[in-house]
Amino acid sequence: MPPRFAYWTILIDGQPTAFRVRDRQDLLPTLNQLKRTNKDVLLRWFARGRLWESQQQDFDARRQRKTPVESQRGREWRPGGQHKDPRARFKKSAGTRRQSDGIRKRRPPSEAKAEGKQSSARKR
Repeated sequence: MPPRFAYWTILIDGQPTAFRVRDRQDLLPTLNQLKRTNKDVLLRWFARGRLWESQQQDFDARRQRKTPVESQRGREWRPGGQHKDPRARFKKSAGTRRQSDGIRKRRPPSEAKAEGKQSSARKR
C-alpha cells in the first residue's frame, strides 16, 4: 500500500477514485481500460493535499517554496506589524506593587484580636 500522502490516482469526471499506487506504470493498464468507457479520465499525482500533473511539478513547487523567508522580510519582522514583544505588557517591574495592595488597609492589631475573640464566641 502506498503512503496516503503521496500517490498516483485516477480521476473520472474530476472525481477521485480508489485507484491509488506509488508507481505510475502500475495504473496505466487500468487507465486505458477506463478510457474505453469514460470520456474524462485523468491520471494525477496527489501530494501535500493537492493534485499535480506530475511528480516533477510537485517537486518544483516544493523547491520554489523553500526560498529563505529572511530575504522577503526584514530582520525585525513580526506578525501583525508590531515590532515589540507582545508579552512585555504582562511583565511586572520589581519596584511596582499591585493596585489592590495599595487599596487594602490593615487593621490595628488590637481590633483584629478583639474581632477574633468575638467570632470564636459565636461559633460555640
